[in-house]
Formats: sequence, C-alpha cells, structure tokens
Amino acid sequence: MVYNVTLIPGDGIGPEVAEASRRVLEATGVVFKWDVAEAGADVIDKYGTPLPGSVLDSVRKNKVALKGPITTPVGSGFRSVNVALRKELDLYACVRPCKTYPGVPSLYKNIDLVVIRENTEDLYAGIEFEQGTPEAMKLI
Repeated sequence: MVYNVTLIPGDGIGPEVAEASRRVLEATGVVFKWDVAEAGADVIDKYGTPLPGSVLDSVRKNKVALKGPITTPVGSGFRSVNVALRKELDLYACVRPCKTYPGVPSLYKNIDLVVIRENTEDLYAGIEFEQGTPEAMKLI
C-alpha cells in the first residue's frame, strides 16, 4: 500500500528538518508518495501569499501532512501560516504525546503523558484584541 502525504518543507531550518523526518519515515519500509507543497515566507514573492491555496487543497486531498518549521512573523508582516492552517483545516486540538521507552536513555523513567492544547480559542488561535477594548480587558 502507498500512502499519499503532503510534505510542507517550510522555510528557514524547515526544509532540513522536514527532509530528516521524511528519511526517518521512509526507513520504516512504508511506501510514501510525497506531494511537496511550498509555504512560508520564502514563497510570498512567488505566490503572493505565504499559504497558497494549493497547499490546503493537497492537505485536504491527502488527509495527512508533514510540515517543517515555518517562520512566524512577530508584530507585523503576514499572518502566521501555522495559525492559518489550524483555522482553515479546523484543527481543534494539538496532541503532544511524551513517552519514555526501555533502553532509550532519558533523564526521567516511566513517563507516559499526553498534553492536549486546544487550538481554536484565545491567543494560540491568533485571536487578539486591540488594547483598551472590553475584550482585551477581560483577558487581563
């Protein structure tokens, strides 16, 4: 069986990290067909946006994506690609498992923890309010 996966290399160190992750996955012997989709600060001049519609189309079609790190603007510039992906694809939760394994050196032993962070509300979702508004005051 071949698994179709959208590969979003990202920018900055993203392509290097994504390529290493791709090699690890392929080392399992599972067969992947990679649909490479460009996103991030490096593609704005080419597409006029850091998140071209073709990226979202690919993820929706394949239903799975591997994404390298992508530049997040601070203060101004463009909207975070990470926030846009969470919103456009309605990614409600960020699930982060943390587990230790026997035989693998670790500072702590017997850890089996899952952190779930809700993506669609508050600052993590990119919902911010103007200073001095009632909404901003409620957050303080």
